[in-house]
Amino acid sequence: MTATICDSPARQAATPVLSVLIPFLRDDPRALLEMLDREAGGLGGSVELVILDDGTGDAALTAALTERMAATALPARLITLTRNEGRSVGRNRLATAARGEVLLFLDSDMRPDRDDFLGRWLAEARTPATAVAFGGFSLKQAPTDARFALHRTMATQGECLDHVERSRAPEKYVYTSNLLVRREVFDAEAFDPAFSGWGWEDVEWAMRVSRKYPVAHIDNPATHMGLDTAADLARKYEQSAPNFARVSALHPDIVAAYPSHRVARLLKRAPGRPIWRPLMKRAALAEGLPVRLRALSLRLYRAALYADVV
Repeated sequence: MTATICDSPARQAATPVLSVLIPFLRDDPRALLEMLDREAGGLGGSVELVILDDGTGDAALTAALTERMAATALPARLITLTRNEGRSVGRNRLATAARGEVLLFLDSDMRPDRDDFLGRWLAEARTPATAVAFGGFSLKQAPTDARFALHRTMATQGECLDHVERSRAPEKYVYTSNLLVRREVFDAEAFDPAFSGWGWEDVEWAMRVSRKYPVAHIDNPATHMGLDTAADLARKYEQSAPNFARVSALHPDIVAAYPSHRVARLLKRAPGRPIWRPLMKRAALAEGLPVRLRALSLRLYRAALYADVV
């Protein structure tokens, strides 16, 4: 694997406590980097950025990011790969490249909701009792286009929860979009490279980690800008079925309590699934239907997909 390295001017002299790890594939992370860089003056080199281009293969974007590195006030390193390694392997690579003793996984399509986002995470990193913490995510800055209405509805109902609600099932509401992990925890429990495609690798990791370490939830959200169209969301659910099968096999005691698993088990016994499952997808994609009905249809479609593997 060929990797090209580009560092910001501030990187060499910095001694970071917290490493912010940002993987991307075909996204442009410059808007996120600009927002994070606004906090540089108050951090004193204690926070570094490590950005991984996981095989985008876009020479123009690489050139623009290289130029951005030269102007970045935060200590930063850009790693550009010639081919894609995948979500789990890429994040493991980022952790290896980090110099801080605490890691913050932050997706490239996130935007901090607070002006002191990094400062808040740095304070958490300096709290020895914090092994793992998730900051939450919102849709405050996300686009409101009608084509994203279904994803917005589903995310608002099931994922954009406050830290009190998330704490009731701490391992369930953990995503690598805004996740702090102490290095010794990650060294003991890295992401499972057997997961491929989309979905469940971060939740499986949290299940594994929660058996050994406390998983905290705090109020330091970032907006998820990368909303999907209904068709793209359905495609991701289709890709996620093998990963759901894997996490179910690895952690049957935890997954058995999840509504998605219980419904999948019920639908497994329902007759005619190959006939009515496409109808659920068709209803989810039908923009003329009420968005809540479309959301219900898409959840049932996902459960019917999972019924094949539970």
